[in-house]
Amino acid sequence: MASGFFAVLDDVATLLDDVASMSKIATEKTAGILGDDLAVNAEKASGFVSKRELPVLWAITKGSLLNKIIILPAAFLLSAFIPWMVTLILVLGGLYLAFEGAEKVYEFFVPHEHAHIPADLKVESKSDILAMEKEKIKSAIVTDFILSVEIVIIALGTVLNEPLTVQILVVSVIALLATVGVYGIVALIVRMDEFGTRLINFNKEENSISDIIGRFFVNALPVVIKALSIIGTLALLLVSGGIFAHNLDFLHNPIPALPDLLYEFVLGLLIGFVVLLLFKGAKKLFKKS
Repeated sequence: MASGFFAVLDDVATLLDDVASMSKIATEKTAGILGDDLAVNAEKASGFVSKRELPVLWAITKGSLLNKIIILPAAFLLSAFIPWMVTLILVLGGLYLAFEGAEKVYEFFVPHEHAHIPADLKVESKSDILAMEKEKIKSAIVTDFILSVEIVIIALGTVLNEPLTVQILVVSVIALLATVGVYGIVALIVRMDEFGTRLINFNKEENSISDIIGRFFVNALPVVIKALSIIGTLALLLVSGGIFAHNLDFLHNPIPALPDLLYEFVLGLLIGFVVLLLFKGAKKLFKKS
């Protein structure tokens, strides 16, 4: 009886060890898309009235958890019954990520028109503010859904040859990390300026240590969000290039001397611009018709 109990403990320990090692690999694989998820959500969660930032972020977090609840069972069913679909979805998702990254690069270098917002536009009532807030939350949750699909599929792709139990545990860990970790950091980022303001108002002295640190945090917020946006764009291209290079044999690195990281970035950028050109061409044809 005792030997059977210890055998079960040994099996559990082996399982947890496998889950821990595979979770580490899956986290490395999804790090790029997690970085983009962080950048996108930090941008979407900012710009609200100070007292509404955390409630809005909590609403988006609950939407993100619901997204994972929908996505995870579907991903595991595909893995169990149609495993080749996981690779197909992974590549299709890679095309979307490459397109998004290339579009950001294009918009940075090529001037384009922005939607014109009248200078005298005013929000008439509290209900208008809540409606605008609700729309931004909905947009953030939809974006989170797309990114969550990619995170789950990329994580699942790293454990596709493992037993189903390991797949479920590893991918669930990554999904939880993608929600709790990302939105926890986003909460710290969007409240950075509020923390800085509190430090500035901590005492009435001018140019005190608290004033200097407070101004640093206030001024740092837009810089941090901008930096995350740039890092997220680079990550999109690297992740997409890695998906193509590792899942399509004919796109493996043909030059051994060329670093894989550089090759995957260039590959993601080139494929992204091809998809972007096709998208813009199709858009023009649709408008003409």
